[in-house]
Parts: sequence; structure tokens; C-alpha cells
Amino acid sequence: MKAILTHPGSAHKDDLLACCLLLSRHRVPIWRRNPTDEDLADPEIVVVDVGGEHEPDRKNFDHHQFPADRDPICALSLVLQDFGLYEDARNFCEWLEPAEWFDSRGPFETAKWLGVERDVMNALNSPIDITLLRRFAQKNEWNPGDPIWEMMRMIGEDLVMFLRSLRERIDYVARNVEMLEVGEGEKPLRVLYMARTESMPDDPSSGIARYIAMQGEEVDGLIYPDRRGAGYGLSRYADSPRLNFSQLEEEHDVHFAHARGFVAKTSATELERLLELMVSARVGA
Repeated sequence: MKAILTHPGSAHKDDLLACCLLLSRHRVPIWRRNPTDEDLADPEIVVVDVGGEHEPDRKNFDHHQFPADRDPICALSLVLQDFGLYEDARNFCEWLEPAEWFDSRGPFETAKWLGVERDVMNALNSPIDITLLRRFAQKNEWNPGDPIWEMMRMIGEDLVMFLRSLRERIDYVARNVEMLEVGEGEKPLRVLYMARTESMPDDPSSGIARYIAMQGEEVDGLIYPDRRGAGYGLSRYADSPRLNFSQLEEEHDVHFAHARGFVAKTSATELERLLELMVSARVGA
């Protein structure tokens, strides 16, 4: 790859982030100018957010030529699609869809879609955003070693790492959990149980919440391997009022029960005992 080319003038979040993502794969200069016909025809030059065409085979990623009534999308979305990361980004990056709206519909329509006043959009601005965008716009070429280029590369690498590692964790969760109904009564507790395996992520529980949200399950509590010991963690999900783990503080095999009741740690490893502890933490019928 020879270069990444994007438009001159003011920089926006979608073109900057699209360039960041591309730098994670292609350590090449960024040119900020309008593309020539030769640039658009050259698959060794990635053209982003300018050029009037979306042709992934030729590495051209512009969205401005799309019909005005199509679903909001931006240059970053098109690059994420080319990387095979778009669906995960839409699921895991809550900021992406508002960014698509803002870039393709503007601040007033985006505020209306979010159900907030226009002034709220300004309240979301950060000095980090402002400085990166302003500095990126100040030069027509950025090269490896330039501070802005290096910062953009790190942003792109972190975004790719976040998406891929979270996908791996969610896939791990899907392979290693089961949903259990615990306790007697008309409405037993619904508990998601993850067994300890020989090969686990460093933080095995980190993908559980995302997995549950994607499955649309109703869950009260979680049982998962404790990353700091050989036992298990017990916690309530989405702050369920049906569990209070402070009730376990006198149990012989519970070495930590938070006073606010949302989590406990136990040395127990047998599922039967773990479920007994869940029942003991139950609040109400």
C-alpha cells in the first residue's frame, strides 16, 4: 500500500477514525487532498471520505454519493465493513451509530434521533476530540514518526484489538455457559453458570454481559471462575433485586461478600454448593 488519502480542510470524526483503522494495517503516509482519477484507479492508494465512490476492490471508501434517504452510514463504517468488523462494532461500540448519524445527518437530526436538545451535542465534546481533529487538519501530509500519525495508529490498533478480543471472549462464553433455574417457588432464579476450563481468558467473565444482551436472556445472577483464585465469583446481573450476597458473609467457604450485596467470592468449586449459595442469597420468594 502506498498511502491513505482523505479530504483536505476541516477534519471530522469519521475520516479521522477511518484513517486510524487503516493505519493499524497499513503503515503508510496519510495525504490530505482531493483525489485524482489516477488515485481512484490505483488500489494501492486507499481513498477515504472523498472521491464520490464506494469501490472496496479499489480501496475507495466514500459515502457522500449515497441517496439521502438511505440508512445513516459514514466512511468509518465502510472501512469497518472491509475489515469484517462492522457488525461487531455496531454491537460493541455504542458510539458508532450516533457517529454515523452525526456525519450523514448533521447535529440537529442526530439530536432529534437521540431524543435530546441540540445543545446536548455540544456537551459531549471533549478536548481530546477537538485537539486531535484540529491538529490533524493542520497538515496536508502525515508520516510515520509524526506524533499525530503515531497517535492515530495507536487508536486504530486499540479499536481492532478491542473488537477482536471481545468477540473472542463472547465466543468463549457461548461455548462454556449454561442457563440454570435455581430454587423452588413459582419463579426460580435464572442463573448463568460458567464452568472453569483448562484454557480460559485472563478475565473469563468479561464477555458475559455482552453475551446476555445479545441473547436477550432474562438473568438474575452469575456464577463464574474467579480470576484471582481457584474458586468462583457470584454476582447479581443488571442489579437484580432478587439477590443479596451480603447474606453469605457467615458462610464458611465465602471469603468475601460485599456489604452492598452485589458480589461475593467463594472457594467452593462444586456446582451443587455454588447453587446452594445462590439460594441462600435469594431475596423474597
